[in-house]
Amino acid sequence: MIQEWGIVGVVVFLFVGMIHFLRTTLMSKLNEIEEICIKLIDRWNRSDEQRDRRHEDLIKEMNDISDDINFMKGRFNSRDTRD
Repeated sequence: MIQEWGIVGVVVFLFVGMIHFLRTTLMSKLNEIEEICIKLIDRWNRSDEQRDRRHEDLIKEMNDISDDINFMKGRFNSRDTRD
């Protein structure tokens, strides 16, 4: 009878040890996955910021060019009315 309880105790101890090992292993893997996801999201945010800046620069350049074209049109039109 005592031997049976000893064996049951060993099995319970091994089961609890296995659960503890799996829990710590899985938690460390989940932490690694969380860190990877955070780094990936940060990288996407940085690329979005760069794309936004590039877009704003292009829009500014296009506005400058359209202002110059409008100025030249005005000059050209004013010459035609004088002739």
